[in-house]
Amino acid sequence: MDDGAKERGRLLELAEKNRASLASLSAMIGRNPSYLQQFVRKGSPRKLEEQDRRKLAQFFGVDEGELGAPQAGTREKSYGAALIPRKSAQWIDVPRLDIGASAGPGALAHSEEAFDTFRFSSRWLREQGLEGSQLSSITVEGDSMEPLLRDGDEILVDRTPRPLRDGVHVVRLGDTLMVKRVASQGAGRLALLSQNLAYPPVEVAAEEVEIIGRVVWKAGRI
Repeated sequence: MDDGAKERGRLLELAEKNRASLASLSAMIGRNPSYLQQFVRKGSPRKLEEQDRRKLAQFFGVDEGELGAPQAGTREKSYGAALIPRKSAQWIDVPRLDIGASAGPGALAHSEEAFDTFRFSSRWLREQGLEGSQLSSITVEGDSMEPLLRDGDEILVDRTPRPLRDGVHVVRLGDTLMVKRVASQGAGRLALLSQNLAYPPVEVAAEEVEIIGRVVWKAGRI
């Protein structure tokens, strides 16, 4: 087994277990979308940078040694700051709700009961400007947001009250819960846009739509 193969295999195992794509994990650590794909599939780079490894270990809730950290008593060359003692990680459990947000023609919302949780590093949430108590995870249903969001993806919704700005949101239109790109049209009008061009834009009065929250993260199978 070549150097780093064990760590690459472990990273892939953790990603699959947590239903997190390598592209989304690359974005989380501030890299281009193909960075971890190249690391896992081609061994390039040969090992993770210290700061990248630390963020991933904290996200998954594992020891950094599982992702290639040097053993105690050894030193590692780093292009970043000097080694900082690792603090005990703190975690936030975000509820996974039994709700589907339609990315298709529209679907009625189901029970808003949590059936499970996603565990996020509280430090990572702070770095993203997110408050754990304002977050929940729901499932995407349909194909109108492909390729950005696919049927079955789970999305993290930030319900923090903020002035509306253009972006991907979960909205309620009548009895229908949808995930769409929301764009202001002026004069009190909003456009609900799909990524899939097979679905035409829907223009509505702002008062007709309840903005549930902004989509800030996604997880899905590769």
